[in-house]
This record gives sequence, structure tokens and C-alpha cells, in this order.
Amino acid sequence: MKKWLAIILSLVMIFSLFAACAPSEDPDPTDAPKTTDPVDEPTEPVDPSGELTLENIKVGFVHITDPSDQGYTYNHNRGTEKMVEVLGLREDQVINKFNIPETSECENALRELVEQGCNIIFATSFGHEQFVLKVAEEHPEVEFCHATGYQAGMSGLDNMHNYFGSIYEARYLSGIAAGLKTESNKLGYVAAQPFAECISGFTGFYLGALSVNPDVTMEVKYTYSWHDPVKEAQMAQALIDSGADVIGQHADSTACATTAQQNGVFHVGYNADMRDAAPDASLTSAVWDWSIYLQFAIETLVAGEEIPTDWSQGLAEGAVDISPLNESIVAEGTAEAIEEARERIVGGWGVFSGPLRNNEGEIVVEEGETFIEPASAPSWEHILEGITVTE
Repeated sequence: MKKWLAIILSLVMIFSLFAACAPSEDPDPTDAPKTTDPVDEPTEPVDPSGELTLENIKVGFVHITDPSDQGYTYNHNRGTEKMVEVLGLREDQVINKFNIPETSECENALRELVEQGCNIIFATSFGHEQFVLKVAEEHPEVEFCHATGYQAGMSGLDNMHNYFGSIYEARYLSGIAAGLKTESNKLGYVAAQPFAECISGFTGFYLGALSVNPDVTMEVKYTYSWHDPVKEAQMAQALIDSGADVIGQHADSTACATTAQQNGVFHVGYNADMRDAAPDASLTSAVWDWSIYLQFAIETLVAGEEIPTDWSQGLAEGAVDISPLNESIVAEGTAEAIEEARERIVGGWGVFSGPLRNNEGEIVVEEGETFIEPASAPSWEHILEGITVTE
């Protein structure tokens, strides 16, 4: 009996060793965790010379929301996708960190991207900048590019860069569509924050409307948040209730568009073509092509050249524009008026050309003069006559 027991135990041990050495079956790929980070598998071999190339570069992104917002992050991510296609990068060369708030979570996300081997990192929300500065100082071997910020030039860091664009030029064009469409001669505008970036934008929008409708006025309300669909809808509704029949926005979601549609008024969007969300309301949108900067920064780095501390481009370079007009609802003559204005802007005419007065009647830009926004750092903060800001 003992002899047979010993034989059985020996067979069990031999079978166990065989099972341990045998190759396992591949797991069902549908069970794999969903992540925006690349899988840590060998891809292209690293250049033995250590030279950075388009084949081995790693690019990181930190976004405040995700593409489902159908607004700012959606548009920025479209720029990433276009850049990847143009440069021929692989998916595993790009790491996205979505839904990163303007808190210490941003610092953690940036550090993770450094640890994951990113050579260049883009952070895309205004409030990310303080964390970008901190991590950039600790990692001079990595390039950091921050959208909508202004502190790169004063930081003293060679690897810290700001980028933005002349979005007020696109807003001017979109304002023309609003100025021609309004019947009440009152526009409403939902703005995220009382910052120069937003004030510059809604000023451009109003000046575009004013250029085709000298009787137009505009009321602005702030949500005090870059992305808050509930509050955006509430502010849009309040503006409509006060008599505005065209709503503009500097807000991340489509809430203003859908609120306008529900109330039978019209809308001008931001970041994305919002005709799908509000086909009977959305006239056009001011939009970005972020791929222009992303491609430029990456190609500059790979070429061994210095990325500019500040970068800003506009209509002439294709960095900003408007989405296709909703031909079924825009006012007659809108396309022609917009193209005329486009030609003037591309030809060198400035949107903030005087004379311009603030809402207290003081001249802030003299006749014959033009205010020029500094590269990547909007600084226009005047509230012009004809514009009121209400709580």
C-alpha cells in the first residue's frame, strides 16, 4: 500500500512540473483592462546612438476632461490624432491622461508621464501650469508645453513653453453670424472665467457682430468653471430669459447649444461643430487646429532645435477658424460677410483696432492704433461699451 502511495505521489509531482512548464493559453483580449496608456511591450528598437527620432519619441498629454465633453478636450484630442497621422507615430508612442483636475493630481500625472519615458509633455488646461512648472524644473531632460498659460517666459526654464493662438480672430468671424441673425439685437454669452483669455474672446465675438449690426448689445455671464454643463445650461437659460436670441460661449460642453435649441433661439459654439447637438440652433463655432502646434513642437524637438518659449498663430496660419456654416439657418449674406472679414484679417488687419471705448466711455484703443495680444498670453481685459457683465 505504501509502495502504491509513493508511486501516485511521484506521478502527481511529475504532472505538476509539466503543467508549470507548459505554455499557457492566450487570455481573451476582451478581458484586458481599458487604459489610455500604451502596453509595456517591446515595439521599435531604441536607436543605439541615443538619438531622438520620430520612431522612438514618446509624447504625453494631460487633459482636464476627456473627448466626450464634445468641447475643448475633444478638439485638442482631434489635434493629437491629426498630428499622429501626419507624423506617422504609432499608438504606443502617445500617452493620454484624461480627466486630470487642476490640483495635485496633475503633478502626479505629469510625474507618471516622465516615468513612462515621455520626451515631451503637453498639459492643456490653464490651471495645470503651476504643476507643470514644478515638474519641469525637476526634469530638465523633458520638454513641457502648456496651453493657455503665460509663465514660461518668466520661469527661466529652457524646457518650459507656452502655446495658444489668436482665437479672437475666429470669434470675430463667428460674431458676424450672430450679428446678422439676431432679431432682438441682444446677444448672450456664457463665459467660463473672468480671465483675459475669455474676455479677449467675447470681445472679438462682439466686435464681429457689431461690424454688421451697429445696434447690437451683449450680456455676459460667468460659470466660474471651465467645464460645468449644468451651470452652462443655467447661464444660457438666464440670458435667453433676459431677451438674448443668439447665445455665444466660452465653455467646454454643448449645454449652451442644446439650451438654445430647446428655447427656439440660436447659438454660436466653441471648439467643435455643434450642429449635431443642436441642428436647428447652431450657426457655426470658433474652432482650433491644435495639430499645427503639436506637429511643430515635436518636429522641432526631433530636429535638435529649441522650441520657442511662446507660440501663437491665427487665421492666416490655419491655427484657428470657424466650423462650416449651418446653411439652413444662417442669415442671408453671412458667408459673404465672413469671407470679406477673413480676407482683411489674413491681410494684416487687427480685430482690436481703434477707436474702442470701454463701458465707462473711456477710449482704450485710439483711432489708428491696434491692440496686439502678446504671443500665447492673452491680456485684453477691457469690457467694451455695448457689453454688460451680470451675475
